[in-house]
Amino acid sequence: MDRRLRPMLAVSVATLMLGCSPTHESGEGRDGTPVAGRWYSVEQVQTGSKVFQDHCAQCHGAQAQGVTADWRARLEDGSFPPPPLNGSAHAWHHPLSVLLQVINLGGVPLGGQMPAFANRILDAEKLAAIAYFQSFWNDDVYGNWEQMGGTE
Repeated sequence: MDRRLRPMLAVSVATLMLGCSPTHESGEGRDGTPVAGRWYSVEQVQTGSKVFQDHCAQCHGAQAQGVTADWRARLEDGSFPPPPLNGSAHAWHHPLSVLLQVINLGGVPLGGQMPAFANRILDAEKLAAIAYFQSFWNDDVYGNWEQMGGTE
């Protein structure tokens, strides 16, 4: 494993285990309105909606709300269930680069079961999927994400 990835994985595991639950409201972008103050475009959110439904919704919920009530508790096999990505869990703690690493490498290195998508979907589709789930983040959650590293 790349030595530079180890600290990020450790932080990811720690935040997964600690969990955070900020309040959230729907963000902008899913209905064709401009996405003001965000790194992504309306088109990316629209594309991301399809990518997310095709590759992510089964485990993370159609609106990234999660499908497991207690996503912080280990499953019988010792792995963690997929967390919500809608701003009510910990995804907002991770900059874009880490979110992309998790998509590319999968969740196994973090104690989950998510498969790696490095060779399954295009880079533009990965960014679009992130845009889609971030469109559910309210401005406070998005602002906190930016302060935590955001688009780094």
